[in-house]
Amino acid sequence: MGSAGIQIVCVGLGILGLIAAIVTCVLPSWKVSSFTGQNIITAQVQQEGLWMECVYQSTGQQQCKSYESLLILGSDIQAARAMTIVCCMVSALSLLVLFAGADFTTCVENEDAKPKICLVAGVGMLIAGILLIIPVSWTANSVVSNFNNPLLNAANRRELGPCIFIGWAGGVLLLLGGGLLCCFSRPRSGGSGGTAKYYSNSASAPAKNYV
Repeated sequence: MGSAGIQIVCVGLGILGLIAAIVTCVLPSWKVSSFTGQNIITAQVQQEGLWMECVYQSTGQQQCKSYESLLILGSDIQAARAMTIVCCMVSALSLLVLFAGADFTTCVENEDAKPKICLVAGVGMLIAGILLIIPVSWTANSVVSNFNNPLLNAANRRELGPCIFIGWAGGVLLLLGGGLLCCFSRPRSGGSGGTAKYYSNSASAPAKNYV
């Protein structure tokens, strides 16, 4: 059945998107030091993430420090934390729902309910993709705006970190998987609500004696 192959592809896309979302949420590489102006040669590289800030020395040493308080963080970081966490939860839940309703599993025996379950999983993956793309795009816009601000010191300028691109890629994978599920998980027409029995002329129909 063609839908089973599509569902396997969507499972792969969902798993890759979930891994990308977890990496984006955990790694402190949202913003990195900008080597412009007087910062062409530097002895350390600063990286900022959702949970901590790290400094990498040219000698190979690394120092990371978690943010002391949630109240001192900007609204973009607080929103990014919430959205990426919810994205990971929704992605994992959507994958579980997809496994339950997929054609290549026997968790649900009702064939008419499987397309509806897969449709729910597809909507969940679409929501997860949007929740991942919004915070990385918001942060990227903030980094670009600050980079082009002439009033900002060159030492305080930041560039886009690897997590921004990983988040974009993960969001696209989740959107692609969710879109495929929504397109190919339509309820089957002509449900098997009632079964009709047909007897051919040669078949033995129920015998009744009429007086």
